[in-house]
Amino acid sequence: MLKTIKLIKEKDPAAQSILGILLFYSGLHAMIFHRIAHKFYKWNLKFIAQLIAAFSKFLTNIEIHPGATIGERFFIDHGTGVVIGETAIVGDDVTIYQGVTLGGTGKQSGKRHPTIGNNVVIGAGAKILGSFTVGDNVNIGANAVVLSDIPENSTVVGIPGKIVRINGEKVTECIKNLNHTILPDPIQEELCELEKKIKQLQERIHCEVCIRKEEMEKKLKEENKEK
Repeated sequence: MLKTIKLIKEKDPAAQSILGILLFYSGLHAMIFHRIAHKFYKWNLKFIAQLIAAFSKFLTNIEIHPGATIGERFFIDHGTGVVIGETAIVGDDVTIYQGVTLGGTGKQSGKRHPTIGNNVVIGAGAKILGSFTVGDNVNIGANAVVLSDIPENSTVVGIPGKIVRINGEKVTECIKNLNHTILPDPIQEELCELEKKIKQLQERIHCEVCIRKEEMEKKLKEENKEK
């Protein structure tokens, strides 16, 4: 927990003191309860584990199933409405924001929740649903809906989630600085591309009209000369 407290102090400008973090950060409280509940879960004392998890949910409004496996330096910023399913696996140095869901898509048994790699940032309201892998150094934009594997060192935005690039900036740098708001908009890019094509068509039509006009004028001059 000391590593997590240090991480919060470094990354969150609102963190004024260690005492403040200990008293007021619901994400930290949820993780303390989860570490305890997870131990009981592994000892097959699932009722006690679920009881601790339920108490944690009541206090923090963050729901983490005691069966979820979570790595070191896991930072839940704000945290309200976060849900992490039973078979979810989360790597080290992962940061998630409020409203994030690491959930399943059906009633199938076995592994039904996502596996999140190391050094991943998941923006507010994002939904990662299903049993697949999100690679290392991935940045998932706010409110994105991810339903399939994401390769490492990539950025995902939109509904459904699309893999996009950040122009002129490495994905890892964006993650390091928590710049999950500086993301390309694939819809806007498509609209711009469509606008560009329309402009090209307009220019082509204009050129053809000019050529036809010149041909008509030339023809009229020739007819007038014959007269």
